[in-house]
Amino acid sequence: MKALVIIPTYNEAENIARIIPLVLAQDPDVHVLVVDDASPDGTGDVVDEVMAGEPRVQCLHREGKGGLGSAYIAGFQWALENTD
Repeated sequence: MKALVIIPTYNEAENIARIIPLVLAQDPDVHVLVVDDASPDGTGDVVDEVMAGEPRVQCLHREGKGGLGSAYIAGFQWALENTD
């Protein structure tokens, strides 16, 4: 993995399926980690569907709404634990 784009989400089901391909199209070495704070609109489920067909996409499902700052921190921790 060369680059990881962390996208924190809460209630972005209408947008996330459009955003992810746009980010991935920037470079074949770009990966996406969506950090979803238990969006009641099903954002995490949408990302899971995208993940099924795209190995460069991951989703970190968090319990409850933790906020933007903690979402980025969780994403950074995930990256440190899951990348070379």
